[in-house]
Amino acid sequence: MASAPNNGAASAEGQASKSSRAPPPGGFSLRSQAQTREKKNWLLNLLYVRQEFKECLEVVEEQLRESNGMCEYAIYVKALIRRQEGQVQESLQLFQAATCINPRNVHNLKQVGRSLYLLGKHGAAIEVYDEAQRLSPDDWEISRHGGGWHNKGLCHMYLRQYENCVDCFTKANAIQRHDVTFMQLGKVFAVQEDYKSAIDVYTEALEFSPENAELLTTLGILYLRERDNMKAFEYLGNALTHDPKNAKTILAAGSIIQDHSDMDVALVKYRVAAVQTPNSAQLWNNVGMCFFGKTKYVAAIACLKRALYLDPFEWIISYNLGLVHLSTGQYASAFHFFSASINLKPDWPSSYMYLAITLSRLEDFANACSAYEKAIDMDTDHMFHLNFAITLLNNGDTVEARNQFALFETAFSQLDEEQRQKGADPEVQEQRQLLQGLLSAAK
Repeated sequence: MASAPNNGAASAEGQASKSSRAPPPGGFSLRSQAQTREKKNWLLNLLYVRQEFKECLEVVEEQLRESNGMCEYAIYVKALIRRQEGQVQESLQLFQAATCINPRNVHNLKQVGRSLYLLGKHGAAIEVYDEAQRLSPDDWEISRHGGGWHNKGLCHMYLRQYENCVDCFTKANAIQRHDVTFMQLGKVFAVQEDYKSAIDVYTEALEFSPENAELLTTLGILYLRERDNMKAFEYLGNALTHDPKNAKTILAAGSIIQDHSDMDVALVKYRVAAVQTPNSAQLWNNVGMCFFGKTKYVAAIACLKRALYLDPFEWIISYNLGLVHLSTGQYASAFHFFSASINLKPDWPSSYMYLAITLSRLEDFANACSAYEKAIDMDTDHMFHLNFAITLLNNGDTVEARNQFALFETAFSQLDEEQRQKGADPEVQEQRQLLQGLLSAAK
């Protein structure tokens, strides 16, 4: 029997049940004494499949009147329609009513569990799925022997019971592999920041579905998080081959191109994505930083403020706005955006460094030093010490400036070759030599 159709409220649950067909009436009992009240089950199924919900509900009500409310399939179909309309609580009550009529029908129990899941009652949903497992040990979604437990895995995920969740999804794939189960299993590992395990899961999934653009994109993004840009670009390129207009893929590929300072090519990619997702805050954030890289500051601020309007709680947008305003000498605005970024994500040390630079430009030396110290406590980035030394020297504290410069030299010497090449920015080298000369002259 096919699963219930998805609805707006269920879009995030990631189940495989995306069919728009109602379960066939044959899945419900048709005893001879009940043939009268079940006689129009075929018509209910036909109208539901055609999504003629108004006509379907009229037949449902007629069936319920004739059967004194005892037509199980009519109640079931009405519950499906109500859930599709977003009335999840009413659908739950209807599915429960159908279960009372036929307690051993596992399809009713599955839908009760799903409605509980949609209402956020994950613990209760797990109990219902346990009962369904007892009645139907060979169902992929609710299997017991070798157990799939896909839906139970979703419930455990929202309860943050990740070990149980991994166990459920692993058993689901042991019974019958599904792309959606691989996606959810990988997501669980990614949430725990176990990116290597997530990559292994998605790589295995590609053996099952090598042309799945969503899997390819997700794997590319994971490699991007692992800073393996070559493999990330390879998988994202494969994803674009199968789905050239996928905005998520274009955005990820564009960010790699952008990281290599090819802003014009990245902007061409983003233009394609903008047609598909014109209200994506992440897209406008990236476009804004492309303009920033091209030193088109007015366009950069306009794009970033649009991104901030679309997603005011995304810390990176405020952080980037702070960078642009700092670069244009608008220190009060830069202070505002860096402060907002820190409030949203207090564990990002670079925010404190740039806040310190901004405060020093605003001639608030004491708070600038506090911000530098906070950044250095969180991370040992050589740039923190270099900028701190410059600020100290500018404010006449030569002794502490010399100490910070020594720490900068030590941290810089400990960088590996790749990191040192990144740190070999001409401006960094220029400031290093200038600071070294000034400190030598100050002896």
